[in-house]
Amino acid sequence: MKKYAIKLTPYISETIWGGRKLIDEYNIVTDKSNAAEGWMLSCLENGPSVVANGEYAGKTLPEVLESEKSWCGKNAERFSEFPILIKFIDAMDDLSVQVHPTKDYCEKTGRGRSKTECWYIIDCEKDAHLLLGFKDKITPEQFRSAVESGTLTDYVEKVPVKPGDFFFIDAGTLHAICKGVLLAEVQESSDTTYRIFDYNRVGKDGKPRELHVADAMEVTKLEKYVQSAPAASGGSRKKLLTKCDLFTVYKLDLFGLRQDTADESSFVSLLVMSGHGELTACGETLKIRKGDSIFIPAGSGSYTLKGSFEILETRI
Repeated sequence: MKKYAIKLTPYISETIWGGRKLIDEYNIVTDKSNAAEGWMLSCLENGPSVVANGEYAGKTLPEVLESEKSWCGKNAERFSEFPILIKFIDAMDDLSVQVHPTKDYCEKTGRGRSKTECWYIIDCEKDAHLLLGFKDKITPEQFRSAVESGTLTDYVEKVPVKPGDFFFIDAGTLHAICKGVLLAEVQESSDTTYRIFDYNRVGKDGKPRELHVADAMEVTKLEKYVQSAPAASGGSRKKLLTKCDLFTVYKLDLFGLRQDTADESSFVSLLVMSGHGELTACGETLKIRKGDSIFIPAGSGSYTLKGSFEILETRI
């Protein structure tokens, strides 16, 4: 099959904390009452992205990549499964205080998938914040007591945010996205979350949402949050946000024309956070706009972006 730039239709997750910005402002179409998360590039079995254009239209992304393994690129060969998941997240209310497991813990228990992630703040309300790590290092006994007494949020660090902020979050880091934050997330391909505290909320069934305190006790780093893969500076039009063993993420600010290359090492994911214009790749031109997710196969060669954009670019 001839390579081409694939436009993806996301899987939409509706939750009790989700808002409607992705529907109202980001051209996301869904019949759900809210769009808490848009899984913009996903090969997870419980929420794959679907191809919207070209020869593979209607196929899921994992179905395409099963047929076209080389489209992932040489860097993907070290992974047993497609390695990343890219999301929009719109928090109209606070997410649960939670943690994701490490690879070692998943291997030890034979459950779940590890999840290291990073967040780019697209927009937020005045005085919006995140919860990240603890104010000071605490003991396991203090942690358990705080969870049991419902006082955990007295110990965690509130981090103010503004548009353009970036955070790298290792597996094992206690965290929560709080109300009024819209962000883009690049993460390991995992949907394993251990809820520690959920503000005593109930789900649609009227029952308290499930917590996973025992697992969380095993994996949570009981210390202050430290950016372990700090953002690196770059040019004014293409800035390197982070580079780690799992993914490399850039922020593009484009006004006019930009040429780049999808070489044999990795596919290129383009997540359009604002603006509109055109992408020319593999001899074809595709109109793209705010809310679009594009997958350019590895080895596609030179491609050109034309327009006015803010884009999150991810490679592995």
